[in-house]
Amino acid sequence: MSSLKGKAAIVGIADLKPTKSTEETSLELTVKVAKMAIQDAGLDKGEIDGLLTNPGAGTFWSSVVGEYMHIYPNYSDVVDIGGASACGMVWRAAAAIEAGLCHTVLCVAAGNLRETRPEGTLVSQGWGSMRAEFENPYGPMGGVNSGYALLAQRHMYEYGTTSEQLAKIAVDQRTNACANPDAMFYGKPITIADVLNSPLISDPLHMLDIVMPCSGGSAFIITSAKRAKKAAQPQVWLLGAGEYRTHDSIVYAPSLTTTPAKGSAEMAFRMAQVTPEQIDLVEPYDCYTIIVLVTLEDAGFCKKGQGGKFVEETDLTYKGQLPCNTHGGQLSVGQAGGLGGGMSHVTEACRQLMGRGGARQVANPKLAFVNGNGGVMSEHCSLILGV
Repeated sequence: MSSLKGKAAIVGIADLKPTKSTEETSLELTVKVAKMAIQDAGLDKGEIDGLLTNPGAGTFWSSVVGEYMHIYPNYSDVVDIGGASACGMVWRAAAAIEAGLCHTVLCVAAGNLRETRPEGTLVSQGWGSMRAEFENPYGPMGGVNSGYALLAQRHMYEYGTTSEQLAKIAVDQRTNACANPDAMFYGKPITIADVLNSPLISDPLHMLDIVMPCSGGSAFIITSAKRAKKAAQPQVWLLGAGEYRTHDSIVYAPSLTTTPAKGSAEMAFRMAQVTPEQIDLVEPYDCYTIIVLVTLEDAGFCKKGQGGKFVEETDLTYKGQLPCNTHGGQLSVGQAGGLGGGMSHVTEACRQLMGRGGARQVANPKLAFVNGNGGVMSEHCSLILGV
């Protein structure tokens, strides 16, 4: 990927308060949060000439959203790389802007849980793939709990990682959520004992190691460098980006302890010309506690195999040495917008860098690392954002 450093900036953000139940449709939620982001950026709808969405609740979703909002983009697409989609939207929008296809892109992902995760369906059928023929008929790998449990078991076997160390991640992120009034678990602190005593879902993962699906959504506006300097909000610049995939099904992963986060993070740091030691806060994808630990290793915040000790000894709260998922992450805010999630990691990084974090504001942050994960550690996108 050629350098996109400083070519575009995020100038508006918005998040809907997550909820377990809503009468609003996925389209209504999408339009609501999109309008909020446009307003936050101080823009008129007519200034939007690019549109990126998640798969939403049906086919041709970007066209559906554009038609409903009366947005007529020069560039539009549906970004479908699971939880890596939000980070993927950032660099795709910047690349389109740099290519001259558009100048201001609305990126939005939202959904009603009932529409985006219909009861009785598999997370992904994968028709025509090895997975569809040799795995899905036999279960339970059609789901994701067992896949991430496999990763956790292997990491424990190879490096001595413990359930207590994984639980520490959930506890620190819940502390952050208790400073975020919009979090699903606001005002509900937990302890390591609480995590370990919660029901065992897929050994060794407990219920509080696992994400909370919900309805909601997020959006952000990314625009050209020239236009960003005139924005109503402080600019958050894309400094580095990287994307990497290794497999579809976890069965065919080249490693169960080193993930595509490594390749994507290396690209992002190289483009940004910074190192992990210079990062002020991290917003890694967190559908399970194990993914936070492994991502921190693969991105270079600690050595491979030392993630358990690192998270045990490092304060990951917004007041700590390495603030991690300062809004509470998907573990404690909720995984809004269907199967993808990840949008709130981008908006939260921007909110912190803009100095709009409220009670959970990190002291004077300049650089943030954001990561998205799709599938069972199948595809990763990493970003370096800065002010």
